[in-house]
Amino acid sequence: MSQPATLIDVSVSYGLPRAGIPSAVSFRRWVAAALDGRIRRADLAIRLVDAKEGRAFNRHYRGKDYATNVLSFPAELPEGVELPVLGDLVICAPVVAREAREQRKRLNDHYAHLTVHGALHLLGWDHEDEREAECMEQLEREILAGLGIDDPYLAVD
Repeated sequence: MSQPATLIDVSVSYGLPRAGIPSAVSFRRWVAAALDGRIRRADLAIRLVDAKEGRAFNRHYRGKDYATNVLSFPAELPEGVELPVLGDLVICAPVVAREAREQRKRLNDHYAHLTVHGALHLLGWDHEDEREAECMEQLEREILAGLGIDDPYLAVD
């Protein structure tokens, strides 16, 4: 008997012009790949932001006064509340575009990587120490390979 499919509801909102940013369909596909086989049901939101909003989020929630590529906010539900809410991702489009250029990666591939990375954080994965980082990076490689995307951790000459 086959396993039931993962039920995922991904809401995507744009806090900046959408030119050059992947479609909501792409973000949903990347989240589905990250969550497949790891959770049965999930609702999450992705917000694409400009550098100003990204910096404000990072400053407020992490105490760091700069825009970063992706922030993950796992849902904190009251005890006893059983909802499939996984959390939120905030992706800073200008930072993603700059990193893709600097690292000579395809822009969509970099968005896919950061979406997968953020979704794994929502599931509790982390990279606080070397062992955790190695495990998380390997999982990211496997998920991205399934999407036809090269290893994001390989240095490009």
